[in-house]
Amino acid sequence: MSPATPGARRDTGADADADADVLVIGAGFGGLGAALSLAERGAKVILCEALRYPGGCASTFERGGYRFESGATLFSGLAPEQLFGRWIARHGLDVAVDWIDPLVELRTPSLRLSVGRDREALVGALAGLPGAPARGIRAFFAYQARIADTLWALFDDPALLPPLGAAALLRHAASTPRYAALLPVLGRPLERVLARFGVAEFAPLRQYLDGLCQITVQCGVAEAEAPFAMASMDYYFRGTGHVRGGIGALAWALARAVERLGGEVRMASRVRSLAAGPGGFRAATRSGEIRARQVIANLLPQDLGALLGAAPGALPRLDRLARDVEGGWGAAMLYLVARAPEGASPAAHHLELVQDPRAPFIEGNHLFVSVSGAADEGRAPPGHRTLTVSTHVPLAKQRALPPGQQGDYIGGVQARMREGLAALAPEWSANVVHALTASPRTFARFTGRAGGAVGGVPRRAGLGHYLSVWPRPVQDGLWMVGDSVFPGQSTLATAIGGVRTAESVARRLGLARGGG
Repeated sequence: MSPATPGARRDTGADADADADVLVIGAGFGGLGAALSLAERGAKVILCEALRYPGGCASTFERGGYRFESGATLFSGLAPEQLFGRWIARHGLDVAVDWIDPLVELRTPSLRLSVGRDREALVGALAGLPGAPARGIRAFFAYQARIADTLWALFDDPALLPPLGAAALLRHAASTPRYAALLPVLGRPLERVLARFGVAEFAPLRQYLDGLCQITVQCGVAEAEAPFAMASMDYYFRGTGHVRGGIGALAWALARAVERLGGEVRMASRVRSLAAGPGGFRAATRSGEIRARQVIANLLPQDLGALLGAAPGALPRLDRLARDVEGGWGAAMLYLVARAPEGASPAAHHLELVQDPRAPFIEGNHLFVSVSGAADEGRAPPGHRTLTVSTHVPLAKQRALPPGQQGDYIGGVQARMREGLAALAPEWSANVVHALTASPRTFARFTGRAGGAVGGVPRRAGLGHYLSVWPRPVQDGLWMVGDSVFPGQSTLATAIGGVRTAESVARRLGLARGGG
């Protein structure tokens, strides 16, 4: 579809006095995707963000004259044929993508594994390690590629996700034989699939997959729902790159595209309460009241419930989602500035560090490190780089501690993070000139997330994940996007969720059907 003429929209009927057809609360990538998709259709959109910058968990913020990525991560969907790539081209976004290679280097006390953009190179590296069950590794990755190809087709063309039009239904019917390959792994942990190919006990593969699953589907191999995990294994091979200047550059570019299409974007405009009324909703903000016919909330379920003033049990789906989030993760963070060591690559790059592969990949034992590139102007002084270092901490464990002990717990986790960085990335640890720490509580301030929850709901094995693939409102006219609802998890997935929710909202408003 071509972008709509800014301000051009259908007469959508009732409540013509509303300030907006749709109020989007939160400028994370789910909210940005929903706002842009609706603005493309000619809807009158107001996007409110509590922070002074967009992106949520995937933002770039400034402290002390340095600019850091809020979370250490990688971003997919940037290839020309994928969602972000299509938006960059369609809207002429001022975004530069660096196709870095390798993407990640996994380091443990006994393993160095570079992961690049070439699947076969990775398979060959794993199969060539001492004692590797080479035949089983190659067979497993061949099977995984079939699963990933089937599921990534849905990410590359969001029109194939619900709500479905007639054309999408026909395409799904034609793909039925491919979907049959999913049946043996539905509801099963990835570990069982590995065992089927005789590779579950090969330590280097297990370490690689435990780390990858922890940062994508938010749990390890023993628990991860196999189709989700096997799709995530392709993350590095599917349009993954580095947004020059930080992922916040893409978030700002999308926000400005919404404005060029006639939408209104209000930064530092926290929504304080939300109430249903005749013809839609009324939202109280620091700059006044907004009346909207539909609302899309890019919020955690806990935050949305607080805005509504909902009593426990009043909105069962929201309560269930909140419980799922509470069973997930917060983040302990180190934000560092370091002199670039002699011989360091000028490219941005990422390190995955595991101190003890036999212990859980949490609480400072497993670190993901994002290092800015020399071309990332404004991030750090010349000759220096910014590092964002993250590890998962169990939200339930932290919150069960008395308030006086929570700080000690996070301090201990961060001490272990420094130990891991010194042991496995000494070239960076020895050159640190500035450090900023963050607990889940302070991470919440940087990202606007209640309690500092990160990563969405862990995709542990079970069929329940597939019951929520169709966008549906929390209550009439009120929708959720973000990593706590399907498809969740990654920046690309939340943006796709925003697109699909926008499609459902557009139907309610009588707007023309759009594309990804």
